[in-house]
Amino acid sequence: MSFDSITGVTSLPDDFDGLVRLFPLPGMVLFPHAMQPLHVFEPRYVDMLQEALSTDHLITMATLTNQQGNVAIDEVTKLKVPLNMLPPISPTVCVGKIISHAELEGDRHNILIVGTRRATVRHELETGRSFRTARVDLIDDFYLPAGTKKRADLKKRLLEAFGKIIPVSEGSQKSLHDLMAGQMGVGPITDIIAYTLPFDPEDKIRLLAMSDVDERAEALIRLIQKGGLDLQSVSVEEGNVDLAESSRSRKDFPPPFSVN
Repeated sequence: MSFDSITGVTSLPDDFDGLVRLFPLPGMVLFPHAMQPLHVFEPRYVDMLQEALSTDHLITMATLTNQQGNVAIDEVTKLKVPLNMLPPISPTVCVGKIISHAELEGDRHNILIVGTRRATVRHELETGRSFRTARVDLIDDFYLPAGTKKRADLKKRLLEAFGKIIPVSEGSQKSLHDLMAGQMGVGPITDIIAYTLPFDPEDKIRLLAMSDVDERAEALIRLIQKGGLDLQSVSVEEGNVDLAESSRSRKDFPPPFSVN
């Protein structure tokens, strides 16, 4: 899937009112324009998926900030415990859109979602549903007018920093050259690289929360240059396509389906 086609499916419905379905996972941080495969089988998330497929195809990925709490919620969700007893999530989330769905035996589902917009959770809601829901405020990308003249250089520095840490191959170098010469802006490139590289979730959440695109790109460059990344195989063939599908995992690129 090309960047243009990804962009074509990432728009939100005209009647989007900020009410979202939450899919909280430990260590998972989705970014706009990045694609994430998910394997859905828990009844509450199957309920969420069916509602999404019958309406707006939207699922919002949230990051659990207490991984121990993920075990507890599996049991307590059935009891519809108060919101303040649910495992905490990061307030910064990413609204995702389902672009592919395959139903398997045993009411299991494989889906592919693409990040559409970053957002901040205003508050969670008591809805009586089996899954968590929330009201969010969208975070718009902001391009400082004063940075326009320097943005081409910022894009160049970002791709050069990324190019220094990925495995060298003829395909990867061509892809980086194509990205350098292409029309993809600093914002999408920053988000896709931030998703692709195995940074700590806390670092990814900080990048996701940044609305200033230039500030976000500079922060990402500093993280890349800091080093210490455990890369096994990061593919950049076909440019942004495989960048978008690369894993958040430190060990596995591209990602396997999730186990939720």
